[in-house]
Amino acid sequence: MSADFPKSNSERKLYVEPLPDAEFRLKVAFSTLDRRHVDQHFGSARSVLIYGIGREQWAILEAIEYPEDDSRTHDRLPARIRDLSNCSAIFCNACGASAIRQLLDKGIHPVKVMEGSEIHQLLDDIRQELNGTPMGWLARSLKQLDEQPQEHCSDRLQALMDEEW
Repeated sequence: MSADFPKSNSERKLYVEPLPDAEFRLKVAFSTLDRRHVDQHFGSARSVLIYGIGREQWAILEAIEYPEDDSRTHDRLPARIRDLSNCSAIFCNACGASAIRQLLDKGIHPVKVMEGSEIHQLLDDIRQELNGTPMGWLARSLKQLDEQPQEHCSDRLQALMDEEW
């Protein structure tokens, strides 16, 4: 018997459970090969790190690795964008026009930064901006998040309990 799961082109995914008292306002992703710097084009990135960011802290939530693939970048985009669901932004060195359009359609802001930008510094900058007056993509993302109906923990727990195992 086979289950119908959405196709993903990721090779490995690691989920990190945040501390129980962690409160994250948003999630952001980084295209990275060395896991310390933004050093990849979004469509051809070998790995992506996803972080939760709050007013007081940030923490890694997920690490995704992609296999080397001969398929065209355009063919990989839907699965990569699905991997970023619930992210407000993806930081990368470059992003093609088609990818930008598809990301924005899903409410994910592509943010181009200089190659070698340090991920931890970018996270600190975002956290500081959260505590001040958010501008640009961050202000738009926060507005989008505020307009979404909030799902309560009890609703999420009930949904998990109702799933078939």
